[in-house]
Parts: sequence; C-alpha cells; structure tokens
Amino acid sequence: MPQAQYPSELLQRAVNEVSRLPGIGSKSALRLVLHLLRQDKMQVEALSESLLRVRNDIRYCSVCHNICDTEKCSICSNPNRDAKTVCVVENVQDVMAIEATLQFRGLYHVLGGVISPMDGTGPADLEIASLVERVSTQEVEEVILALSPTMEGDTTNYYIYRKLQDTGVKVTVIARGVAQNDELQYTDEATLGRALVGRVPFRG
Repeated sequence: MPQAQYPSELLQRAVNEVSRLPGIGSKSALRLVLHLLRQDKMQVEALSESLLRVRNDIRYCSVCHNICDTEKCSICSNPNRDAKTVCVVENVQDVMAIEATLQFRGLYHVLGGVISPMDGTGPADLEIASLVERVSTQEVEEVILALSPTMEGDTTNYYIYRKLQDTGVKVTVIARGVAQNDELQYTDEATLGRALVGRVPFRG
C-alpha cells in the first residue's frame, strides 16, 4: 500500500509522532493533527504544556507506587483507609478500576507489570521486593492478589504467594467473576466489585 503524500514535512512529522501512540494508526493520527491545526493556538499550547508536565513532573507514591503529585498518594495519606489490607494490582488503571467499584477501603500496591519471560519481564523488574518489605515491616494482615486472570497474572500471583509464605500474612485472590484472560481494567464495575468482595484464600 503506497505511503500517503503529505503537503508539509511538519505535518508528516507530527502525524508520525502521534501514530506512535497505542491504538492510533496513521489515518487517526492525521485526523487528530488536522483537528489541532483548526484549534486556537492557546488551546494547543495548553495541551502541549499539560503533556510535558505529566511527563516531567508526575511522581510515584513512595508507599504503593501509584501515580501522584506528591511523595505519598491521596489513598495512602487517607487515615480512613484500612492500612491492614493491601490490594496488589498490575498497574495504575487497575487502581482506578477498583476504586470505581466503591467496594474496597484498603490500600494498594502497584507492581508495574506482571512476570512475563516472553516480554523479558522478571520479578526484579516489578515492585515485588518492596511489597515483601512492606508486609514485613508494617501491620499488614491481608494481601489481596488482584491481577488479571491470565497465565502471566497467575504466575505472578504464585510467585508473590511463595515470597509471602513466611510472613504470616493472609493471602487472598479475587474471585473468578472476572473471566479467564480478561484484562482487569476492562472488566465492568459490578463484576469487578463482586470479585473483590468474594475473594478467596490463595492456594498456590
């Protein structure tokens, strides 16, 4: 298929950069860039500034590794949250998905991914060591494994379970109301809420 001919090198460069985003093809990228060209210059500058600030100034919570603007995120800083219960998730989107269910009042621990040898991701690449340290040094009574029910998620669940075996903490896993191989962030709130409430002991 022949490559589209652009009337401007600047336009082509902008389209090429936007098309690098996940789920954005060259046609969608062109449509977005042309839309920005029709907008007021101040609006485009505001968008550019906000993206740069996200990239340069955003921080990760020193406790749970969630995205935040300060050293500690608003969830970890909330004295009304149950600090004895920690829900382990893969990414920030999963935190947002669980929070939307209004069913969980504990804290979180964001791993930053799952164990996936095919992708070159091992335990050392994730926030597993910090989870073990957190459980060992704080008054955590239950760790909920809320990873997506995929082969990689199950592998990570088992690895964490083995690492926490000697700590005496209760390890549970969310009920399989979430379909096998489904991504957690795409599960509807009602199903995810029921799975969280119906969590069961992790058997390894």
